[in-house]
Amino acid sequence: MVNCKLKIMKILKSIIYSLLMAIILASCTSPKLPYTVADGYMFIQNEERRNDSTEWELVWEDEFDQHELDTTHWTRIGLFTSPQWKLPVEKWQEHLGCFRYITATDDRVVQFDEDNIYLKGIVNPDTLSGDPRPYLTGGIYTWDKFAFQYGRIEIKAKLDPAYGAWPAIWMLSENKIYPDQHNGEMDIMERLNHDEFVYQTNHNHWTLTIKQEEPERYTTAKINTDDYNIYSVSWYPDKLVYAVNGVESITYPKVPGAGTFQWPYDQPFYLFLDQQLEGSWPGKITKPEELPINMTVDWVRLYQ
Repeated sequence: MVNCKLKIMKILKSIIYSLLMAIILASCTSPKLPYTVADGYMFIQNEERRNDSTEWELVWEDEFDQHELDTTHWTRIGLFTSPQWKLPVEKWQEHLGCFRYITATDDRVVQFDEDNIYLKGIVNPDTLSGDPRPYLTGGIYTWDKFAFQYGRIEIKAKLDPAYGAWPAIWMLSENKIYPDQHNGEMDIMERLNHDEFVYQTNHNHWTLTIKQEEPERYTTAKINTDDYNIYSVSWYPDKLVYAVNGVESITYPKVPGAGTFQWPYDQPFYLFLDQQLEGSWPGKITKPEELPINMTVDWVRLYQ
């Protein structure tokens, strides 16, 4: 009986030892992640990977195939509900920005199928009993839920045209660490009306407030107007490289000695996807019969 117990103890010790060794070996051989996570949601690319020679690794994606919004990463943008743009509903006409028609409470402007999210621009069918605005649009952003610093963000999207349409894919700084200046904006894609091209633009205190024209801050890039296109920006510590369908369109470099006015891009940024209507840039909706329109997004992918 004693010998039997001893044998069992030896077997158990052997099993425990094997399990411990497997765990140790797995921890030693597991690949190092290309990023660290700050505050639980901001992907900061590791310093040794911040160069042209690094091979990108996919670190996050959303395929929009769940028939609903992943609210762990996204929030619907609402002019009357989002903290950055909250105002009373009766004040919408005083809001001259691009979000004057955006809504977080009407399900008609954010819809899904098995492969895409549809951010829509529609004629508001009921301006008397609820929202008084003549048009409604949909948009989502990752503020306070998902942000990153350095890497390449890619978005595959198809854009319906209409006079007065202004779909956009862009990024703002998560924490605005420079309180006395503009903290930067990356416009990965903006399309106007029926244009056969998109704008890709870089904004900061250098360009907006000091009105410096060098280095060149924007360009246009041709798109396939009838199909999906892939819009991207590759973000390094010393440059931003914009592209459409993998073809580089413009590089915005860090200017030595210009300081944070020109280069505030040393902090995490978050992402916007939104369908906009009207505004000073695209102009008025002159053909309401063109609505509804879709900004159809297939996926978003972050590489670091």
